[in-house]
Amino acid sequence: MITTSPTVRHAVLADAGPLFAASDDRDQYHERARRDLDRLMDERRSIALLYPSLWECYTLVLRHHHPRAAQSWLAELRETVILLKPAPEDYESTLRHVARYRDQPITIFDALLAVMSDRFALPVWTFDLHFDMMGVSVRQ
Repeated sequence: MITTSPTVRHAVLADAGPLFAASDDRDQYHERARRDLDRLMDERRSIALLYPSLWECYTLVLRHHHPRAAQSWLAELRETVILLKPAPEDYESTLRHVARYRDQPITIFDALLAVMSDRFALPVWTFDLHFDMMGVSVRQ
């Protein structure tokens, strides 16, 4: 049986796209991501982030900004999000998920988010339309 803290139960599971967009004012989705964050804060919703999504987003920040800025971003993020660690069986489910949608460009990151969204019954905060196609609950 999976148990989660009340904080996790009221969280949204963040995809790397909006998380990165919120940090980069040159991103085309920056304003939308900032509005979403403001709304999440108003609703007192926590942001949950998978460790692999953290790595993906950190890489984006590092590629688009100075290494010191990326380190600052990482330190701030670690203080403000709930980090979730997938279990080995989540990775197996992820590989089956990718195989199920073999005619679609579903990344392993997105498939893992879909699996973890289902496992924790959390909506995903994303701008990626593939989540709708996979039947994942998406934060509107």
